[in-house]
Amino acid sequence: MFGRAPKKSDNTKYYEVLGVPKNAAQDDLKGSKSGASMRCPGCQGSGMKVTIRQLGPSMIQQMQQACNDCKGTGESINDKDRCPGCKGEKVLQEKKVLEVHVEKGMQHNQKITFPGEADEAPDTVTGDIVFVVQQKEHPKFKRKGDDLFYEHTISLTEALCGFQLVLTHLDNRQLLIKSNPGEIVKPDSFKAISDEGMPMYQRPFMKGKLYIHFTVEFPDSLAPDQCKALEAVLPPKPASKLTDMELDECEETTMHDVNMEEEMRRKAHAAAQEAYDEDDEMPGGGAQRVQCAQQ
Repeated sequence: MFGRAPKKSDNTKYYEVLGVPKNAAQDDLKGSKSGASMRCPGCQGSGMKVTIRQLGPSMIQQMQQACNDCKGTGESINDKDRCPGCKGEKVLQEKKVLEVHVEKGMQHNQKITFPGEADEAPDTVTGDIVFVVQQKEHPKFKRKGDDLFYEHTISLTEALCGFQLVLTHLDNRQLLIKSNPGEIVKPDSFKAISDEGMPMYQRPFMKGKLYIHFTVEFPDSLAPDQCKALEAVLPPKPASKLTDMELDECEETTMHDVNMEEEMRRKAHAAAQEAYDEDDEMPGGGAQRVQCAQQ
């Protein structure tokens, strides 16, 4: 539907919409060779037909709708007198090339209107053609207003010791993004870069922010010597407030991995099953429900 965008010197993208069909009213608005027309025999020139339908004894339904023969005009043209171009419809099919200006910063579902370019008809005000801008999803960037959001995963080593990222932007520019010396990137944290978001509508030289959401990937396990090496360089563990005697009296436990969504789903199902079983065990519970339903 869209042609390629020709080069322009401003900040607007132009697309040629080729072959948009429309009904164009004839200049003479006659629809016949001689211009002669007669009253439509189907509706007697009223343009409307009344339909009566029997719904039941002493009940009828009366409906009024436009006449199909004359399409509500009240006029009819003999076949031999019909205009060969419009077949008596008083409108001609034509195609027109429209140039759609998609400005920078336009939002999803924003409308571009061409006034008076819709189908024409005799004795009718011509409507508009409206194009709705549809924003294509991007696999890496997510747009929210004038801002862009980018998801990036780094390793635990990068989070603690620094990282460097080369980000290819939407306009194919290469952005070098790196952490500050000694900076620690925490899991689920955000960093912002000003003026690297989307252009603002009707202010194309102003841009929103680019937000980077960091996910830190932790290793599954560490060897004992690795743990000792980390303990030597990381801040010391907090000292225990319990004495050795108190620790000896504690019961040792074992932790295991768990999927909380699955755990909550299982607990909800078990609670529902328990409530159902208790309801069945109530004396006369089932009979009482049947009796109430019959009253």
